[in-house]
This record gives sequence, structure tokens and C-alpha cells, in this order.
Amino acid sequence: MNILQQIFADHYEEILYTLHPRATEIENITKMINCGDPSYGGAMYACPKCGHLKFVPFRCHSRFCPTCGTHYAQKRANAMANQLIAVRHRHCVFTIPEELRHFFKDDRSLLDCLFTAVQSVVLRMFLKQNKSKNFTPGFICVLHTFGRPLEWNPHIHCLISEGGHSDDGEWRNIHHFNYKLLRESFRTALLNELESHIGSSFTNIKSQMYRMHENGFYVYAKPSLADPRTVTQYIGRYLGRPVIATKRIDRYNKDADTVTFHYNRHEDNKYIERTLPAIEFIKLLMQHIPEKNFKMIRYYGIYSRHRDIDKNLRRQRTSEQRRIFTSFNRWRESILLSFGYDPLQCPKCNSQMEILDIYHNHHRVSLPDLYERTKIRYQANHWRSSA
Repeated sequence: MNILQQIFADHYEEILYTLHPRATEIENITKMINCGDPSYGGAMYACPKCGHLKFVPFRCHSRFCPTCGTHYAQKRANAMANQLIAVRHRHCVFTIPEELRHFFKDDRSLLDCLFTAVQSVVLRMFLKQNKSKNFTPGFICVLHTFGRPLEWNPHIHCLISEGGHSDDGEWRNIHHFNYKLLRESFRTALLNELESHIGSSFTNIKSQMYRMHENGFYVYAKPSLADPRTVTQYIGRYLGRPVIATKRIDRYNKDADTVTFHYNRHEDNKYIERTLPAIEFIKLLMQHIPEKNFKMIRYYGIYSRHRDIDKNLRRQRTSEQRRIFTSFNRWRESILLSFGYDPLQCPKCNSQMEILDIYHNHHRVSLPDLYERTKIRYQANHWRSSA
């Protein structure tokens, strides 16, 4: 077990009976704890030449799992990079006031309002360039519900192309982003969305938000990203990250029942170390588990529509590069890339191993065709070596 699995395994019953978790939280925690446990299933591989066997346990594929979550983040980051067109991009972050955060925690369906508000604001900004031409950008929105200290802080990271494609195939570069317009428009759009979902009980709060935030909700931007490699690395490092990496968890003290983790404070990049009771640390992480089938990454504009006219736009990656990078997300290729060895190369004779059986829910799922093929090859090779 890694350190996060150990923490949750030691407190599993306490989580169930004292924290009253949501169904999706129970599902993801259970999957994460049992990730890589051979008793929950796996695949048996055999070498057709020497008969050497190797068992590979299944992974849980939960985004909450530090191992599978990292792989999921890499996979999604690569999918985003494959979509990007070969233009400069701007990274904008749309934040909300602290007074509104609890609404999104109490009712997770309201998180859709964040995406809807950002979509309408960005499209409106580009529409002002020329209404008749309808210049449409490509932009990708990623929801983060956490800040570096792991508190509940929902916000949207948006990667926007610095230009738009018109309905008649013309491309216009747009390097000036009106942040005053973005802040005010985002405030208006989000408050209207929340009022339409929550009802009249939100009206007074909406008025307070206008008084407290006269200049709109805070929207800030990172420097413009021009180099395609920089954009791709930026996506993988920042937009696709899991809630916490195991390397940020410094200590788990079983005797004191505490967990120590660290982060660099956003305001001044100062190194901060926090020590919390284990159950409080667990509560911090659990709140960021999304509802089942909720899409944390969404594509808009020319990245979402499938028109023939948009296919003429040059991508940052060629079709061959997209194929190669996609192959790196497969289990075998990703291990070879990360650790420098082929997991399906026989350690005895260096031949390629083949799948023999699959075990699932404590039952053997036989693969007769593969089994017979492997057995025949093994017998033939054994006969040749004997001769």
C-alpha cells in the first residue's frame, strides 16, 4: 500500500460510520484502497517459449487513487494537447467569492453553472469582435474544487485560443483580452445562473454580491503561451493534476494519528507544512471526489464542434504525433516510458509474453484460444530446443 491507501484503510470504518460519505465517495475510497490487490483480479501472462508466468493485478481506475489518478490526468492532458490548434493560447482562471463557495458544496449540480457562465462570457467577448462574422475561439475548461491547502475552492481554469474562426473560414488573431469585461460579465452570468437554479431565496444574496464586488469576480491570466511544447507541458503539469500527489504527504504518524503534508502558498510561494488529525485530512480530500459521471473537463467553441470548415485548421500535433503520444497512455508503453523496461518481456528468455488467463471477483476467466496458442508455441519451442 502507498501512504494514502494506508491512511484510508486504517480509518475505513470511521469514515463509514462517522463521516456519512456520499455514495460516490464510498465507491472511490473502496476502489482506491483495493487498487493493485491481487485478490480483486488481474491478468496472467505466459511466455510462449519458456513457459514463465507473470501475474499483473488490476488497477482501480479511480481519479481519487494517487496512482490511477495520475495516469488519468496524463491521459486527459494528452487528449487536450491533441485537440489544440497551432496558435497562441491564454490561460485564464475564473474564481468566485468565498461567500458563494458553500452553495456548490451543498448542491454539486450547481457546479454546471460555473461552466455555463464561463462559456457564455468567453463567447460574448469574441462575438464583440464582429457579430456578423461570428469569430469563435477554441477553449477548454477544467474544474478544480481545491486550492493548495486542500480547502473547498471551486474555480475554472480555461485555456483559450488567442483568435477565432469565422463561419466563412476566416481566422482572426485576438491578443487583447478585456479583463474588466470578463470580470463583470462572469459575475453577472454566474449570479443569474445561480438564481435560476436556486430560486427567489438567492435574490438577496445576489444583491449583496453586486454591492460587495462592484468590479466583478476575480479573473486573472497567466502569460500568453506561444510554444506548442510549453502549452502541452503546462496542461500536464497544471490543468490535469490530481488533488494531492503522494510526494506532498510527508508523514503519517499512526501513534499520534496525524498526517503532515506541505504546499507552496499561492500568494508568495512560501513553503507551508501542515499537520492535521488523520480524519480531518481525510475529510479535506473526500470533499473533492466528484459525483459519478460528472465531467470535470469540457470543450467549447471550435474544440467542441465538428464542422468540415474547422478541420482545415492546423493542429499543434500532426496525426503521427497524436498516434504516438496516445500510445504512451497504454499500460505497457507508459511503464516502458516511465521506468525503462518492458513489463511483457520475459525476464528469462526476453520473448514477448502473452495473456493466458484473467481473474475477476475471485473467479478464473479462461481464454481458450490464447491458452491453446501459447501452449502450442511453448511445446514447439521446447521440442526444437530438445532436438
